Amino acid sequence: MELVVRKNELLRELQLFQGIVERKNTIPILANVLIEAAGDEVKLLATDLEVALRSRCSASVAKAGSLTLPAKKLYEIIRSLPETDVRISEDKNGVKVAADRFDSRMQTLPREDFPALPDATGKDRAALPRTALKEMVAKTQFAITGEDTRYFLNGAKFVLRPDNLTLVATDGHRLALVEVNHSVGVKEESGVILPKKTLLELGKLLLEGDGDVMFESGENHLFFEVGGRVLISRMIDGQFPAYERVIPQGNDKHIEFERDRLTNAVKRVALLSNERSRAVKLEIKKGKVEVTSSSSEFGEAHEELPVDYTGGGLTISFNAQYVLDFLSVVETDAVTLSLKDEVSQAVMKPVGAEGYDYTYVIMPMRI
Repeated sequence: MELVVRKNELLRELQLFQGIVERKNTIPILANVLIEAAGDEVKLLATDLEVALRSRCSASVAKAGSLTLPAKKLYEIIRSLPETDVRISEDKNGVKVAADRFDSRMQTLPREDFPALPDATGKDRAALPRTALKEMVAKTQFAITGEDTRYFLNGAKFVLRPDNLTLVATDGHRLALVEVNHSVGVKEESGVILPKKTLLELGKLLLEGDGDVMFESGENHLFFEVGGRVLISRMIDGQFPAYERVIPQGNDKHIEFERDRLTNAVKRVALLSNERSRAVKLEIKKGKVEVTSSSSEFGEAHEELPVDYTGGGLTISFNAQYVLDFLSVVETDAVTLSLKDEVSQAVMKPVGAEGYDYTYVIMPMRI
């Protein structure tokens, strides 16, 4: 194999593989990226057997072929080079990577060792709105647990209906749910569980470009075609919790906050919260909410927020990080907190959000 490719084009693609390739892996070939050169392009593929990414970039190919190279070392080398053409060629002693006056030789692993991955069939594809999908991923992925022994909770439930998309994630302490009304080209409802890593990598792909994302569900794999790249993911096999039952319907106390003021108050007060529980207390009174924290080790903190509230008094405690996670992904100027009592689930929502419906359910803490 022998090819020449622009440094910035190759670097852009290799950067997207860095989150997929695992540094410590019992299967050495999974640390490598598969490079296939033919015609006027080079195709790239990396996988950890759960998530895979296919991409391509234009190249001048003198000799077609395929080989594998360590994904992270190749990325580091390409990143360090000046803006120029990169030459990659193979001989019996390894793979030569050169540019300008730089010359290197890298070890390769047999292309035959690289795992075979399924291709999308092109059947039953759904066109997902890119901007809405980006919002959905950003507003739910933080609520996925990464440690639960219940494997199905280590992902988010993605539901497609003819005129609606839903993405929901929960770790048992909070639940994030985003719904978007959009015709996606499916005839009946279907649902799959997306692994946490899939959502993370999908979020990166959605940061640039425009146009719809083509989605296809295979027998065991899911395919997201984003621009010229294809993200392939294993499905999580399991029964996702009946999330509709978790969303309380009887919360009759509603407080509206300025998002920035609530964010800053919780951040400041949480600095003196118990480091293990990260608990902040909201003392809700007529016309104001007092945000407080205390710990035997550090002391206590208090901040008062004026609010338009005339209902009965109520004191409720939350994990500060759970509150801040929600506030950090909301763009609206105001948010509402809906409560029933001190021990029932609370609901937070953005005020005036356009294009999507966002519901965040958070369990109170007992201190």
